[in-house]
Amino acid sequence: MSRRLLVTHALPYANGPLHLGHMLGYIQTDIWVRAQRMMGNEVHFVAADDAHGTPIMLAAEKAGMTPEAFIAGIREGHEADFADFKFSFDHYHTTHSNENRELASLIYTRLRDSGYIAKRSIKQLFDPEKQMFLPDRYIKGVCPNCGTPDQYGDNCEHCGATYAPTDLINPYSVMSGATPVLRDSEHYFFELSKFEGLLRDWFAGKFTHGKPVANSGVAAKLREWLDGGLKDWDISRDAPYFGFPIPDAPGKFFYVWLDAPVGYLASFKALCDQTGLKFDDFLGPDSTAEMHHFIGKDIINFHGLFWPAMLHGANFRTPTALHVNGYLTVNGAKMSKSRGTFIQARTYLDAGLHPEFLRYYFATMLSDAPVDVDLDLKAFEERVNSHLIGKWVNIASRTAGLLHKHFNGQLAAVLDPDTLAYYTRKSEEVVDSCVILYEVGEFAASMRLIMQLADEINARIAQAAPWALAKNENQHQELHQICSLAINVFRLLTVLLKPVLPATAAAAERFLGIADQNFEDAKHPLLNHRINAFEPLLTRIDPKHIEAMVEASKESLGSSGETVVAPVKKSKEAGKSMSEKPGPAISVSASHATAVIGIDDFAKLDLRIGKVTACEFVDGSDKLLRFELDAGPLGTRQIFSGIRAAYGEPEKLVGRNVVFIANLAPRKMRFGLSEGMILSAGDGGSDLFLLDADSGVTAGATVK
Repeated sequence: MSRRLLVTHALPYANGPLHLGHMLGYIQTDIWVRAQRMMGNEVHFVAADDAHGTPIMLAAEKAGMTPEAFIAGIREGHEADFADFKFSFDHYHTTHSNENRELASLIYTRLRDSGYIAKRSIKQLFDPEKQMFLPDRYIKGVCPNCGTPDQYGDNCEHCGATYAPTDLINPYSVMSGATPVLRDSEHYFFELSKFEGLLRDWFAGKFTHGKPVANSGVAAKLREWLDGGLKDWDISRDAPYFGFPIPDAPGKFFYVWLDAPVGYLASFKALCDQTGLKFDDFLGPDSTAEMHHFIGKDIINFHGLFWPAMLHGANFRTPTALHVNGYLTVNGAKMSKSRGTFIQARTYLDAGLHPEFLRYYFATMLSDAPVDVDLDLKAFEERVNSHLIGKWVNIASRTAGLLHKHFNGQLAAVLDPDTLAYYTRKSEEVVDSCVILYEVGEFAASMRLIMQLADEINARIAQAAPWALAKNENQHQELHQICSLAINVFRLLTVLLKPVLPATAAAAERFLGIADQNFEDAKHPLLNHRINAFEPLLTRIDPKHIEAMVEASKESLGSSGETVVAPVKKSKEAGKSMSEKPGPAISVSASHATAVIGIDDFAKLDLRIGKVTACEFVDGSDKLLRFELDAGPLGTRQIFSGIRAAYGEPEKLVGRNVVFIANLAPRKMRFGLSEGMILSAGDGGSDLFLLDADSGVTAGATVK
């Protein structure tokens, strides 16, 4: 029986272009949608630009544009990228729409009238220089839970804790660097605490016929938050603000996180108005349809707690499932502008790389679990060239010419019993398995099955040696059988790859003389069927295209060889807006000639041993690691060092002894006050190595 599905992915924020990190979750969604359609299900795939909030208001102001004009240009770029990456939206919208205004207001008034909205006077941080209340993400400070500096005003990216901006230690305004002051403001709250029972029932599958609403790890995290106690959610913001005004609250606006997910419904509402679909059939409280959200793991808190509670409280249905993806790294590290690995979707395309190559690579890495995916650019090149060209396309290129030369492109009318039995068994096994794997989001396992079959048929072709059979007319029946089997398996693989490679699969179907194949079609071999002349479907990746993409993505940040070291003191100074400008580097290398100095000059340096007690990435920097050192009698030092490219797993440095300059003149940096420098050897970038000391040395010992 056909299922009715409404599917969405997380909405891209309308303040900049899409990058490959965005595309990971979006491509995952499109593959699943296409697979569902090929299973015969009714699918409506909608999305929109998330177009409200203070960041967009300020970005538009900086660009000298109205917010409306600013988001229109961003949306145009997003839609062009989605089209070129072969997305199959039924409708793409914007949250700055009449449909979204009406639905956000409807949900709010229903919640208000049902007693789920409370008004409270709160103390809110105010920027005295910019003369405005600060959104959570425009306040930074020290996490009140774990003590990590430079964390946002709503949650800590280091320990995952959520809190109010007023809980931050030493807060500062991201906009001006000023210390914010507390002012009273009346705010509106959604009383999430009243929905604990509803959420426990939802987690338990009460509304999904017992099916889990998320991966077991995601569900466990949601239960952990639930068990920790639900906090009511501030849904209002003060003017000036780019968003929708709250109907009964002059000068107050809906917080962007309220109307952004309503954008899912608004986009679908616009589709319903265009096509005659019934909105309540999918969103009404008694709906028998399914609603699936594909999101990143950074927003499961909202989609797993606030969103289902809001929907239920406003008399809409709850989601059927949350499909959660991890983050994208490139070449084993966080995306970096300086290394050219912070890659925009358009930069990838402009470099001449096929959009479906990225779709395939991501598919080989994606599973149901929200694990991070690494785009290893060398592995990307090798996997695409090997799998898609060397295995899949190779099947057709090896046999199509022989079919045309000797049989006028006509496939055998009958397959011999052994060949037919082989095809029937393989097609049923692989199709049934891949359908299940696509359904549960195990794309990587599905790709492995597909390529295993490609390897198997290529080996079968090599064993039969059709090029040798073609030389002997007495063996042409065998030639016809192996070539017909090969083309049928190629067609089977084409159908299985179609959700991942829609455009290339369509070109392959034109070669095969077929169209609109679904999974069940592939179980039945093409017999007595004429194929068209074969033309190359794909060309191998030229590494020069990858090099061009990386080069075009680079942002010059100065000499990559410089090593930056900066102990940080937690103070109000840490929040001041300062450029992250490296200080002088000390590089120990015999290959570079240096000026001769006297012993008195060397004696000026107070070199000490520090034992690393903590080491982590620095939010907002592509170059720095943050160290905490036990410096013995000197106390604890917090040091920033520009060696991130060389040490991609900072936690492994804990316990190491390092050499640092203890008497370097203090220098203010963007991340705080610098009071030292760690020594390293090498030419810079990934070629840097920390100096070490034998295990018997004590922390704080003087280096002589």
